Amino acid sequence: MEHTCDAETEAFLADDDVIYTATQIFDALSDFTRFQILGALSLGERSVTELQEVCHVSQSAVSHQLRLLRDRGLVTARREGQRSIYAIADEHVVTLIQVGLEHAGHTFEEA
Repeated sequence: MEHTCDAETEAFLADDDVIYTATQIFDALSDFTRFQILGALSLGERSVTELQEVCHVSQSAVSHQLRLLRDRGLVTARREGQRSIYAIADEHVVTLIQVGLEHAGHTFEEA
């Protein structure tokens, strides 16, 4: 199967900064807990406590992973009283999660 590469993709591939940022995004996605966090957030906003329940890890572990995800531009946070509420940064992140899950599900079905 032949894949075509558009002009925008070619330009991005020629830009070392874009490639570096893309590899940092995929590095963040490669961690089990971070992927769980992003998956939960792709369904809606969550607090640290709610994410802790989803991921079955400590509050400090969730907070640590959220800090990395914020640094990579994958999640945003807002204050709601004493709590921080986290959300997916934009629809591109949701697409990455969905495509990853769909591909994994498809690959799993073929095995």
